[in-house]
Amino acid sequence: MDLYFPTSTEIVQLLCGRLRDLRLAQQWTQAELGRRAGVGLSTVSNLEAGRNVSFETVVKVAMVLGCAQELGKLFEPQVNSIADIKRFELAKSRKRIRERKDD
Repeated sequence: MDLYFPTSTEIVQLLCGRLRDLRLAQQWTQAELGRRAGVGLSTVSNLEAGRNVSFETVVKVAMVLGCAQELGKLFEPQVNSIADIKRFELAKSRKRIRERKDD
């Protein structure tokens, strides 16, 4: 059984590398991808290097690279039972979660 869990840094590096690979597969420069996504060259460079960029930038670049469907599935709830469905439906109507008081 593999109990390895990647760190957030490792996940960022993996995803940024995949975006770079997709750009190269299209034979686009960073400047071309930036133009198509409506962001600057330095922003694309920062994204591929795993430096801070806005989530909106990630979405724009991913959409231009044809990954919109994958993004749509990113935070889908995991529904494995009737109880999960009920819990998800209840959560849709909630705006806040009460804090738990630990004694």
